[in-house]
Amino acid sequence: TKEELESIEDEEKSQVWRRLQFSLKFFHAIIQERRKFGPLGWNIRYEFNDSDLETCTVILQNMLKGEGQVPWDTLLFVFGEIAYGGRVTDDKDRRCIMAILEKFVTPNVLDPAYAFSESGKFRCPAESDKYSV
Repeated sequence: TKEELESIEDEEKSQVWRRLQFSLKFFHAIIQERRKFGPLGWNIRYEFNDSDLETCTVILQNMLKGEGQVPWDTLLFVFGEIAYGGRVTDDKDRRCIMAILEKFVTPNVLDPAYAFSESGKFRCPAESDKYSV
């Protein structure tokens, strides 16, 4: 929301916030979509929901308010192993969700040329570092 965005005063971190918000929402959509494919998507049917995304949003906001650089490794661990991964009980599913998340929670998302897919079709919108998602 606008209030959340204004609470991140550092302009550089504000841009990181916007791009990571888009990235997280894209990740959330992908793991939800995988559920439609039954055992081909996940070995066990997990009930990922909007509260997982909201939790990651709050965590991201709190991490970006801190001093210093963006804690990429911490964000990856907390999102993948705790927020979303807390629901995942199968080891192969856990490895899969972390492999997917590594494409979305990386310093590379700050590069306008970065694509989430090898085809290059899926990427953050060009102006996503300037506008709210």
